Amino acid sequence: MDVRRSADRFRGGDPASGIESLHAFSFGRHYDPDNLRFGAILACNEERLQPGSGFDEHPHSHTEIVTWVVEGELTHRDSAGHATVVRPGDVQRLSSADGVRHVERNDADVPLTFVQMWLAPLSPGGDPSYEIVHGIADSTPYALPEAGAMLHVRRLGPGERTAVPDAAGVYVHVVRGEVRLNGADLGPGDAARITEADGLELAAAGAAEVLLWELSEF
Repeated sequence: MDVRRSADRFRGGDPASGIESLHAFSFGRHYDPDNLRFGAILACNEERLQPGSGFDEHPHSHTEIVTWVVEGELTHRDSAGHATVVRPGDVQRLSSADGVRHVERNDADVPLTFVQMWLAPLSPGGDPSYEIVHGIADSTPYALPEAGAMLHVRRLGPGERTAVPDAAGVYVHVVRGEVRLNGADLGPGDAARITEADGLELAAAGAAEVLLWELSEF
């Protein structure tokens, strides 16, 4: 298990424009040849947008983009004609395939925080597709067969425990609260990269929310 701390993430974005970005993997000008990916996961970005700020239209290709809103509302528009608002508890997936362009903005009057994860598809190409699942439940994992992955959302109360999926690879990201995993204490923004996960549990110190990616191929 490899623990990565929030304080060690690469800092990006444009603070003067109301955008703060924290990158868990090599990203843009923050090139790290030893931190390019973990299994199918290419990026795990924490994005913080002030009211009225956002990312103007930009392209993606050959990437599965999954977004989890922590607080606020994310306005999404793309070149395939989708226009949605993503709220806490929703899972948004954009399969960029051969190419798609999109806009991401905070059009509300309160700050927006979201976690965006990029995964490599098992097979490149195809047509772009889009999906949003509103109010995903802890007991219903979100399957992403295009990347051989499954997202588990865990919301825990004080003292509660939950099993970590037994899998070739598991990526754990703490959204909020503090948890203990295999002897390590993890706080908001911390992550753990686990290979050959077997019989592990997460224990919450208080109220906590955690994202776990179960990776079938590694």
